[in-house]
Amino acid sequence: MIDQGIKSRPVYERLKIDPTGLRHHLVTDAAAFLSDPFVAGAEGLEVWSVGSREAEGVTARPMTEKGRNFRSVQQMLDRLAQRLEHEQMGLRLYAAGREEFLWDVHGIAQRAGMGKREIFLTHFGSQARRVHCVHCQTFNERVTTTIVRCDGCGANLFVRDHFSRRLSAFMGVKVDAEVPGDVPSAEQAYL
Repeated sequence: MIDQGIKSRPVYERLKIDPTGLRHHLVTDAAAFLSDPFVAGAEGLEVWSVGSREAEGVTARPMTEKGRNFRSVQQMLDRLAQRLEHEQMGLRLYAAGREEFLWDVHGIAQRAGMGKREIFLTHFGSQARRVHCVHCQTFNERVTTTIVRCDGCGANLFVRDHFSRRLSAFMGVKVDAEVPGDVPSAEQAYL
């Protein structure tokens, strides 16, 4: 029961340095992305990443002169917003990670005045989804099935393939709205 007809799914390409940029900054929520050829081959790339859960509570040193580790995604996003408030033209922002992370970064960059040609995104890691309940406005995190029980209102939601860039989430609609209690089996679809 996967929603096939939706065209709002973002399409991602591999990251590559934009030669028109003067400065290049990568943010990632996946420490494993640091071994990607993009990172190794990009000269002058400033890299911010989130430490692994195993490193929780351990103060990490920056990876390089132009690198920084954060203890959480939220801490990195908050710092990125502050940084972009004072940034000058010429910056190219690259993001790699889970889909909701990418679009949170994209939103922060757009609010800071960056344009579409200055922001580059690539999906890396889990396919788990952030699902927005259209009934109660709750965000359900790390959903891996086609049907999920909403954390807010308890409705059984069908996870649509419609992605909202504004909300950084897929849409969840009540699966049994027409016939209450008629809930099909959930399929494991997004690992």
